[in-house]
Amino acid sequence: MHEAKPYTILIADDEAANRDMLAMMLEREGYDILLAHDGEEASNLFAHRHVDLALLDVKMPGHTGFEVCRAIKNNPKTRLVPVVMITGLINTNDRIVGIECGADDYLRKPIRREELTARVRSLLRFKQFTDELESAEGVLFSLALSIEAKDPFTEGHCTRMSKYSVELASALGLPEEQRTALQKAGTVHDIGKVAVPDSILLKPGLLTLEERKMVEQHPVVGARICEPLKSFRLVLPIIRHHHEKMDGSGYPDGLRGEAIPITARILTVVDVYDALTSDCPYRSAMSSEEAFKIMQEEVSKGWWDRQLVAEFRKVIAASEK
Repeated sequence: MHEAKPYTILIADDEAANRDMLAMMLEREGYDILLAHDGEEASNLFAHRHVDLALLDVKMPGHTGFEVCRAIKNNPKTRLVPVVMITGLINTNDRIVGIECGADDYLRKPIRREELTARVRSLLRFKQFTDELESAEGVLFSLALSIEAKDPFTEGHCTRMSKYSVELASALGLPEEQRTALQKAGTVHDIGKVAVPDSILLKPGLLTLEERKMVEQHPVVGARICEPLKSFRLVLPIIRHHHEKMDGSGYPDGLRGEAIPITARILTVVDVYDALTSDCPYRSAMSSEEAFKIMQEEVSKGWWDRQLVAEFRKVIAASEK
């Protein structure tokens, strides 16, 4: 068995004595240590080395600890890395700035070894949980992409679904948590097709009634596969309901109108558009104009959300300029 790799902790402080003291305390606990003498060096280390936790002095020449923390938390690749701010005096304003920057904790000088190690252990334990969560999500994304790869006509479908869904949600002013859910759902919305035999999934002709019933269960299966992940709380309704129609004639639950979550309605509109503008076994890809003409006809039938189709048309027009 391989031994677990030690966590790497970045210590950034412009005073060498402080850096050395913190390094000595943490090296005794078995951690790997990276040292930075100012905020700029700390930022460079973050860009080129793996870091599990950062200890940042608030007042450093060049980039302050707050500025480094803000950059870490604004980067999707590093935003889950715990950041502890170190300061001599903790006043209310410092705490407010730290919270706004996304700092996870504060330590006040002089630092006691027991307090330092306890807080570091606690934050690293939390990071382990988030790393495991990301790993589980990664498995689901890989599974979803492997399903897409089976059909040459669906190449790039998941990427486009995520991109356009988020753009439409942004145009509508939806909050970040719903945009994030749509980004994830764009990749995993059809993951339930793992339960559909390839002979049905890739069948070039019309499906029998029994085959269609099997395909129409894929949103239910997909939601069930993703249900154990608490981080997919807002993704599950999108997976389950992205084949519903406004008039109640969709599946699997026959939801009608606004009973269908807006995020699911967004993914539906994008899904229909992507299907029409992609090649398939029985026709070539349509132009945007042709696709929206058909979608408008289907809006008149009561299938799709009229407002979302109109707004998505603006999104596509802007992207084609």
